[in-house]
Amino acid sequence: MNDEIQNLREPAHPMAIISDPAHEQAIRSALARGHTIDITTLGRRSGETRRIEIVFHSFDGRVFISGIPIRGRTRAWLQNLRADPRFTFHLKQLVHADLPATAREITQEPERRQVMTWIARVWRRDVDEMVAHSPLVEVTFEDLPAAAAPASSGQGTAARP
Repeated sequence: MNDEIQNLREPAHPMAIISDPAHEQAIRSALARGHTIDITTLGRRSGETRRIEIVFHSFDGRVFISGIPIRGRTRAWLQNLRADPRFTFHLKQLVHADLPATAREITQEPERRQVMTWIARVWRRDVDEMVAHSPLVEVTFEDLPAAAAPASSGQGTAARP
């Protein structure tokens, strides 16, 4: 296994290193508002790391990754996460951090509709189209100190695509 793949499985910047309260608070603040990030997944066929830029959303203390609806197309990043849900969530704007994470694809219509309603409102998109054709995963963070987890404010934020 090459070093890059090993680093995806065991991130080079484990959260245990984050002992500075200011850095933990910066991560918490960054996770509380959606913006552009990178994610690194393992290619489902190649086994090679794949890094892409994408937008995340934060609603009610939960973190989601979605995309613009495209009928009949499953994104490569989602196929990779279906094969191996572990990935690295790279904060790169307000604070820089490589966070080990796990994706849970949201496939059940009631939960998809609830989350997509939030995202569609921010993106000014049709909710029904997004429920039917947009990728959607919820992100949980491995080894994320409780103090750095996104706060639940009863509302959410997301970035525009």
